[in-house]
Amino acid sequence: MSVGLVIVSHSGKLAEGVVELAAQMAADVTIVPAGGTDDGGIGTSLEKISAAISEADTGDGAVLLADLGSAVMTAETAVEFLDDEQRGRVRLADAPLVEGAVAAAVAAQTGRALAAVLQEAESAGAVPAPSGGAATGGQDAAGKASQPGGQSTASSEDPDDDFDGLDADGEGVHTGSWELINPAGLHARPAAAVAQAMSDLDAEVRINGVDAKSVMLLMSLGLGQGQTLTLAARGPDAARAVEIMALEVRNGFGEI
Repeated sequence: MSVGLVIVSHSGKLAEGVVELAAQMAADVTIVPAGGTDDGGIGTSLEKISAAISEADTGDGAVLLADLGSAVMTAETAVEFLDDEQRGRVRLADAPLVEGAVAAAVAAQTGRALAAVLQEAESAGAVPAPSGGAATGGQDAAGKASQPGGQSTASSEDPDDDFDGLDADGEGVHTGSWELINPAGLHARPAAAVAQAMSDLDAEVRINGVDAKSVMLLMSLGLGQGQTLTLAARGPDAARAVEIMALEVRNGFGEI
């Protein structure tokens, strides 16, 4: 089981579209649309939302995302009508509908708990610009040239400013840089795959200065074909993070 999602919208088609998009990132998560009125018109339905909550909450809870003010109000009413036990594991996110749904879906797919899924959804509404923008040079995070053919390097030296704080207590920082070869670069689906893979590791990982476990931050980088992806990781699985990323980039994230 995992935390489920409910997509509340004034438009049935919009809700279904968001579900379709988010499901691409999280095949194992229950994501239920609750859009439009009972007769298929534009608006919201308390009955639809209540039924969607029942379907999405399979025991680990559910996060609701809504598009506009009145949809939020209807969703809040639906939560209030739940019994005490279920109400304790259902949350309404203060998040943008699309970005929040994608971020929450990826978090739920990795098995994160209700509070973490909610946090990921809400953090999607305030994605900062990546430090320094997308990297375009051929250097790794320690300022050393990457190996020919996009191979990774590992170093115990201090990384550059984008990775301040990773080299605490004398622990080595593993780094690598690769040129993206897939035509679409680090777009939504590869970003989700990377975030999921990194979330499973016991390591702190950053890609071009942002948290590699956040799909929205990865997407905010806007890395395209021919640009350089630079990873730095610290922790027991740091070397594994470099290995995984090297394989993903070499395979074009399965797109070539």
